[in-house]
Amino acid sequence: MKHNLAIVASLLILAACSPKQETQVSTEYAQYVNPLIGTDFTGNTYPGAQVPFGMVQLSPDNGLPGWNRISGYYYPDSTIAGFSHTHLSGTGAGDLYDIMFMPVTRPYKEAEAPLGIHSSFSHNDEFTSAGYYRVLLKDYNINVELTATEHCGIQRYTFPKAESSIFLNLKKAMNWDFTLDSYIEIVDSCTIRGYRISQGWSPEQYVYFQTRFSRPFEDYQIEKSDVTTKEKGKIGTAYVARFDFNTEKDEEILVTTALSGVSMEGAALNLQTEAPKDDFDVYYAQAVANWNNQLGKIKVEGGSTDETTVFYTAFYHSMLAPTIYSDVDGSYMGADRKIHKAEGWTNYSTFSLWDTFRAAHPLFTYTQPERVDDMIKGFLEFFKESGALPLWNLYGWETNMMIGYHAVPVIVDAYLKGIGTFDPELALEACVASANRDDYHGIGDYKSKGYVPAYSDPKQWKSWSLSKTLEYAYDDYCIARMAEKMGKADIAKEFYKRSENYRNVFNPETSFMQPRDENGNFAKDFKAETYTEDICESNGWQYFWSVQHNIDDLIRLVGGEERFAQKLDSMFTYTPETDEELPIFSTGMIGQYAHGNEPSHHVIYLYNKVKQPWKTQQYAAKVMHELYTNEPGGLCGNEDCGQMSAWYVFSAMGFYPVDPISGQYEIGTPIFPRVEMALANGKVFTVLAPNVSRENIYIQSVKVNGEPYKKSYLTHELIMSGATVEFEMGANPGPVWYD
Repeated sequence: MKHNLAIVASLLILAACSPKQETQVSTEYAQYVNPLIGTDFTGNTYPGAQVPFGMVQLSPDNGLPGWNRISGYYYPDSTIAGFSHTHLSGTGAGDLYDIMFMPVTRPYKEAEAPLGIHSSFSHNDEFTSAGYYRVLLKDYNINVELTATEHCGIQRYTFPKAESSIFLNLKKAMNWDFTLDSYIEIVDSCTIRGYRISQGWSPEQYVYFQTRFSRPFEDYQIEKSDVTTKEKGKIGTAYVARFDFNTEKDEEILVTTALSGVSMEGAALNLQTEAPKDDFDVYYAQAVANWNNQLGKIKVEGGSTDETTVFYTAFYHSMLAPTIYSDVDGSYMGADRKIHKAEGWTNYSTFSLWDTFRAAHPLFTYTQPERVDDMIKGFLEFFKESGALPLWNLYGWETNMMIGYHAVPVIVDAYLKGIGTFDPELALEACVASANRDDYHGIGDYKSKGYVPAYSDPKQWKSWSLSKTLEYAYDDYCIARMAEKMGKADIAKEFYKRSENYRNVFNPETSFMQPRDENGNFAKDFKAETYTEDICESNGWQYFWSVQHNIDDLIRLVGGEERFAQKLDSMFTYTPETDEELPIFSTGMIGQYAHGNEPSHHVIYLYNKVKQPWKTQQYAAKVMHELYTNEPGGLCGNEDCGQMSAWYVFSAMGFYPVDPISGQYEIGTPIFPRVEMALANGKVFTVLAPNVSRENIYIQSVKVNGEPYKKSYLTHELIMSGATVEFEMGANPGPVWYD
């Protein structure tokens, strides 16, 4: 379904609301969001309703497990088995799907597990936009609409004349998710509450809820079954409830549900505070206004409808995570499993930091500086509660997924930019402590040997050893930068030295970063194009460039600019054999460059470092035009909590943070003739490219505030000054404009 049709549908839907809402939305940005982008192919996004960074992600679930259904929904499917309130945006990890409702008419359709109770649906009867989702359940002729507040999901079911029911299923689990225990309590004839405790990616996830029906149910049934394991026997109870209604034709029933990570009482407070009335249109209008406010921080002009839709959908996707984790009164469950209260700030969870430190968090420093401060305060509380900064935090728990200690660059970027009121002394202490956990993921060996070994003894931990060395070295550099600015010379010296450990895995004989065993020997028969367990979700080509903090030294290691440029050329032109089966994460391939996975994301911009910027422009334009499209399969890799989309947002504006803490943004090529980014200091940063087009992708010259500009990058200070950058564009490579 092309989204230009969706825009028309959006305006028609909004016309049914108040005239004020129609006027506001019809000229604003939410209309250009197409949440179906990424729901096919490998994007693993969900199409449902959410507000920016909301705790609730209310979205349809197809009801079947599998890699393609990690987010609960896969565009080629034709069934819906329920609407659950929590989802992950393109992470590749199948967890959440909490508090699932499903309306039916009786008799209802029920298949064998895992599908269970379900309905067929058609994309012709489906529509989604920022903060809204609608679908017709064909088997029951029930129209379902979804919207949300930060802590609440609001569902509007329009029934036929029938004996109808609404199921609440706390037993159903998909993919990695498993119900450990649950509870449902009838508060009164319109109100229920309870909880679901589950295990999946998160080791023990607590989701409490309170739900209000807009009218009393006539009857209800509650089915309970034991949850058992071979090791422990019964460990809990799985609840499934059915609430019965005799409905008239076109009768609407609202189901409003608040979540909490703290308690049922917390959920009740969230419900009363954010959604006290049974008025779907009010909360829908609030959601759209919220999205318009956030999306309007970056205004793009002059692109096609598809280009505008891709941009604002990418900007939208960048704001689905991290997610709010504290209740309206600030209460949240800490990593120590005690209740804490965020006083004057908001706690967040769902941090996919191995992905998002690269572009999503740097983007937040311009569009969400207040949230950046809150996120870092949450990091520091997590450190006080657990002894380390979060690595991949989900619902208050550390999943220990992925590598590095990438809360560090998020903290350091904010500190170096002067953002926030967090305690820098505590922040540096937390960074150093997280980098010195000798028993964690090879850090002890990294410190003593200067690299993480690929052990020859199969009993030893050997996974991702090369990648860990490179990731740790970058994070150590970030610590050194912060310590240096704070006047902590000894800490800075120590971590600057550690930041050079990438040199210890560079093999001059192969001119690649290469795994080494515990005795210092480089891996034998190394082939850079081969995917091995010592390289994280990538191969030797893709991880070679992960020295973002010292590209100049990387150039020196390979023999100078000419050799470095040749190696870059090979990266983009060495195509794998046609019959070679690539791993699931190697998508969006251009030669060995894999745009579908994060380690490659900065590589296009490295041509600037060897004075061949036209190649950066060529490949950046190719990726933006060919690998981000306005269709369900329009993402070439997992969305990864906003990183895939944040790359596009930066790149479409014409620049990208190769080194996320440097305050420097390498110039690429813009998509739009005009971009304006509203800044928290009240100024507006503007990018002009009057002649840009799909053909005119090459920069001929650059001006800043009307004067010739002689650098390959823009600076944070320049952006924050509200400067105007103007690109003269042409169809052929232009001269090198910078010194």
